[in-house]
Amino acid sequence: MSNKVILFNKPFGVLSQFTDKGTEGSTRPTLSGFIDAPGFYPAGRLDRDSEGLMVLTDHGPLQARISNPKYKLKKTYLVQVEGEPDDTALTALRNGVALKDGTTRPAMAQITAPPDDLWPRDPPVRFRKSVPDAWLQLTISEGRNRQIRRMTAHVGLPTLRLIRVQIGDWNLNQLRPGAWRYAASTGA
Repeated sequence: MSNKVILFNKPFGVLSQFTDKGTEGSTRPTLSGFIDAPGFYPAGRLDRDSEGLMVLTDHGPLQARISNPKYKLKKTYLVQVEGEPDDTALTALRNGVALKDGTTRPAMAQITAPPDDLWPRDPPVRFRKSVPDAWLQLTISEGRNRQIRRMTAHVGLPTLRLIRVQIGDWNLNQLRPGAWRYAASTGA
């Protein structure tokens, strides 16, 4: 077996699968509109309203290692939040947040500057003059449904924009939205 990896920068609004299994006649964009490489499957997911790095592989065991929480593969996100993070919120994220489906594993959480090379999002993030926003860098080692959004909301910082920039040793680097490239399979 070839054991190849594709790194893809998933744009906002794109489903992290090759077909839309939604309502009949649905025309939501999928991976098939961007990646024409037969035999590759996503290793994990990103919500439709999240952006950034996805790893696809043609190797089932590698796919399982990347996506299965038991391997605790770290995933790093840049998160634009509504509000101003304080020490209490950051400490809660670092210690683990009690969600309805259990307490999250501790996260690495820090305030960061807005990304230098951030691409515009369509539609743009809502902007309110009366409400400040900030950027966080969060690294987690699990992948529950909408986990980052639920964690930031729990500490009073609703997520406005979510961009995954790293999975294990694989980085988004300068990969632009909708673009993909082959990578070494040793990132997990």
